[in-house]
Amino acid sequence: MQRSGEGTARAAEGGPDVEDVRCVVAGGGPAGVVLGLLLARAGVPVLVLEKHEDFLRDFRGDTVHPSTLRLLDEIGLAEEFLDLPHARVRRATATTDDGTFAVADFSRLPGRFPFLALVPQWDFLDLLASRARRYPGFELRTGAQVVGLLREGERVAGVRYRSGADGAEREVRAALTVAADGRGSVLREAAGLPLRSFGVGVDVLWFRLPDPPGGAGPSTGVRLSAGRFLVVLDRGDYLQCAFVVPSGGLDGLRERGVGEFRADLARLVPRLAPVVGELAGFGDVHVLRVRIDRLRRWYRDGLLVIGDAAHAMSPVGGVGVNLAVQDAVAAARLLAPPLRRGAPASRDLARVQRRRWLPVALTQLAQRVAHRRVLEASLAGERPVRAPLALRLLQRVPALQVLPAAAIGLGVLPEHPPAEEVALDTSAMYR
Repeated sequence: MQRSGEGTARAAEGGPDVEDVRCVVAGGGPAGVVLGLLLARAGVPVLVLEKHEDFLRDFRGDTVHPSTLRLLDEIGLAEEFLDLPHARVRRATATTDDGTFAVADFSRLPGRFPFLALVPQWDFLDLLASRARRYPGFELRTGAQVVGLLREGERVAGVRYRSGADGAEREVRAALTVAADGRGSVLREAAGLPLRSFGVGVDVLWFRLPDPPGGAGPSTGVRLSAGRFLVVLDRGDYLQCAFVVPSGGLDGLRERGVGEFRADLARLVPRLAPVVGELAGFGDVHVLRVRIDRLRRWYRDGLLVIGDAAHAMSPVGGVGVNLAVQDAVAAARLLAPPLRRGAPASRDLARVQRRRWLPVALTQLAQRVAHRRVLEASLAGERPVRAPLALRLLQRVPALQVLPAAAIGLGVLPEHPPAEEVALDTSAMYR
């Protein structure tokens, strides 16, 4: 890869290929691709390395919140995004053993996007990457699995990655390395950054069911009952379901058999009875080991960690993707100026953590409370689950439903992108 103002060097014969870039990002998920797009847009050459060959994988984090929709609007991508096939969620409900209650009314949010958008994440990432490629400083390299860090003394100086094309190991030297490689981050471990974990006693079993005939399917919401907790996301043409079990609970379900599991689902949500038979077996079920953790320090000299690599979130609220995107936006805004000048200092990287720590900490606190008082309490209980006082208050004063909607949809400290410094190559639209 050759860039204007960026030299490319080769190691001695027989050694790995070496190249130089201003910024290298490990991970082509939402955080990595958004960061690459915004840095290139701000005039910073950036290389994003993604270990898979494409984005066509089974993601569970397909919820795009108003905070992210506003970002897309600010960079001129909102209309293209809304042209993608998607479902819109304007209200979320909770059904207990004594009725169904409105929890969050997103239609009350101000602005152009009073809804959550459910869109396949591969479509979202393809859209972002397509726009990013129209800036001359951006490259997304797929089939590139990052395997370690390069160092110059105590400073991180880039990454080593393995090419999926030929299995060869290559090196990328960079003024800044960003780890956006997810909750199992290779670079976070290589950097030895201390991680604080919070105990979570549940797993989530994800599976799909078709819409029941006659439009009788449940809307987006949760169903709580004694020992049972189910989340249903209405994706328009199918239902995405999340069944919460105690950690390791899938083994117990397997022992009882898929037939009993189907019967549980039908008893829990009778409107699913006509379609539960479409769940052929536990091979159709994907297990998410729920974690809540965060780094005590998100950076070392030359390295910044963002997104799930910096803070693994519970699925509660579906906020993980959107928090990761907000990390990327803050990093681009705060680091684009020093990157245009050369290499950011550690104090510049510390500013990103200071900016994003409060939203992450508050969100994780809310998730931990929800786990303790709702999820784990429901799973451990044997009596019917009744709606708590707070939920009943939301029914008496519907205007209050905007508060949980804002907490979920907008979050704390929504971010704004850096100014566009590079002209968009419109001719790339026709190539």
